[in-house]
Amino acid sequence: MKMENLQFIEKYFSEMHEVIEKTSKEDISKAIDILFEAWRNGNKVYAMGNGGSASTATHFAADLSKTSIVPGKKRFKAIGLTDNIPLMSAWTNDNGFENLFTGQLENLIEPRDVVVGFSVHGGSGTGDAGLWSQNLPKAMKFAKDKGAKTIGFSGFDGGMFRKICDACIVVPADSTPHVESFHIALHHLIIFALIEKIRHSD
Repeated sequence: MKMENLQFIEKYFSEMHEVIEKTSKEDISKAIDILFEAWRNGNKVYAMGNGGSASTATHFAADLSKTSIVPGKKRFKAIGLTDNIPLMSAWTNDNGFENLFTGQLENLIEPRDVVVGFSVHGGSGTGDAGLWSQNLPKAMKFAKDKGAKTIGFSGFDGGMFRKICDACIVVPADSTPHVESFHIALHHLIIFALIEKIRHSD
């Protein structure tokens, strides 16, 4: 293996170790508690994200629906808002990208449901098309107005998610690949923490 490869790998792993040390365990615990209460009360969980975070949202909804199953216990009701391509394209085409998730939630959301958003910048930042991911904080605010709980997975400074979510897990890194990688690791941590809580529940 070439020396420059080893140096890059060591640097990357070192940066990831720093992220682990700085990530708030309290915020992770708060998210676990919100999701466990949703399971206990039979509320629904919706997951959403854009770009790479859309696949993380889909993965999270799939793991809540399938991986979290404990024999003899009731199951999570989880829905990925990134999964119905005809519906997503219809909302985007007819009502704009900013209403992609709010439009879907309006059909479904009920008090005490949980909306989970994944976004590297927490629904903030700008690019060639203007403000990034404004559909996410818009959906979060809509959900809160309907009496639902909100959980945000973000990075950098936390963005809008830090301000509006009931629980916001911020990956403390100014690096898109690190943030996206840790969102997946954190989502698995949360799923398996929930399995243990469900297994030992009354």
